[in-house]
Amino acid sequence: MADDTGQDGRLAENIVYFGRALRAAGIPVGPGAILDALEAVRAAGVGTREDFYWTLHAVFVKRHEHSELFDQAFRIFFRKRAYLERLIAMMMPQLPAAQDATAKPASQRVQEALFAGVKDKAAPKEKQIEIDAQLTVSDRELLQKKDFAQMTVAEVAAARQAISRLVLPLDEVRTRRFSPHRHGHIIDMRRTLRASMKAGGALIDLRYLGARTKAPPVVALLDISGSMSQYTRLFLHFLHAVTDARKRVHSFLFGTRLTNVTRALKSRDPDDALAACSAGVVDWSGGTRIATSLHAFNKQWARRVLGQGAIVLLITDGLERDPDQTLALEIDRLHRSCRRLIWLNPLLRFDGFEAKAMGIKTMLPHVDEFRPVHNLEAMEDLCRALSADHERGADPKRWLQEVA
Repeated sequence: MADDTGQDGRLAENIVYFGRALRAAGIPVGPGAILDALEAVRAAGVGTREDFYWTLHAVFVKRHEHSELFDQAFRIFFRKRAYLERLIAMMMPQLPAAQDATAKPASQRVQEALFAGVKDKAAPKEKQIEIDAQLTVSDRELLQKKDFAQMTVAEVAAARQAISRLVLPLDEVRTRRFSPHRHGHIIDMRRTLRASMKAGGALIDLRYLGARTKAPPVVALLDISGSMSQYTRLFLHFLHAVTDARKRVHSFLFGTRLTNVTRALKSRDPDDALAACSAGVVDWSGGTRIATSLHAFNKQWARRVLGQGAIVLLITDGLERDPDQTLALEIDRLHRSCRRLIWLNPLLRFDGFEAKAMGIKTMLPHVDEFRPVHNLEAMEDLCRALSADHERGADPKRWLQEVA
């Protein structure tokens, strides 16, 4: 941002820069909106901070979910005391200035978007050193293979952006209903007769019906115990992206109890969605009661969300607090209620993993696939596994045979 000692036009320059910052923060602001904002400020004759705020808000904010993001960006951009009032006074000196309001804390994403180029501009120029990187591994490849639990704050932020770009393929399944289809095998008499009436009945153009396909529901059961907290948080970003692209995605968190967070993940902003999930869960980073949570799901939610060939993603390390025969009964009931049950376990990141824990040995015979979920590469493999022409993973019972 420019300094305080400016000349006429400094306010217009800051509006242009502010519009670019909003676009970087996630609000769709184009050159036309910036020109409209400049004209609106000139036409409105704003003289107070509040007038200036709502003038820009009326131009830049087109959707309700962008209102809070705009508010945070505005307060960060003009947070220096009386700075905005001095800019307005330079353009309209006859109008009085007002006191600045107390700024609220803003999200890290907004601050990075607003001041992305400040550090680069302020840094002194250094001599460029050419390095032969033929035998080195790129940062992207390292990030793909790095464990989520070992990532720094900056790497976690980069991983979240990469996860948001993952695309879950549409593994459509055939339904019992029919729809108009060019290469169908059933004659649609109604459409055929209607088409023949256009030619007076002299020509009969057969119309056909084909089987209708539909994307199956995706149901995710995520363990939020202490050992799974870091993996669950990043997988929630993946579920948020999937929920935004699909309509039938149901997410549940479980530790010592089961919590439905499907509605919380429908928020368009990922930060708001995860904050709503955390606020609605009281047993985060606590113990693990898999059998109790699965029993609650099978009793209260299975018949609602596991229809039409649903795919269930079970994300847990399988370290049950109270392993008994109830766990085998509940996991078997869950397996019989869905089309595919995929178990994602971060413990598979270890080469010497063996299914010795009682909870893991109990659950393995009742899952279709057993996959790792500890890094970005594992998530990309999961997306490919959910495609229509997927390749099934290794038999989960293989780990039981190795232990035996």
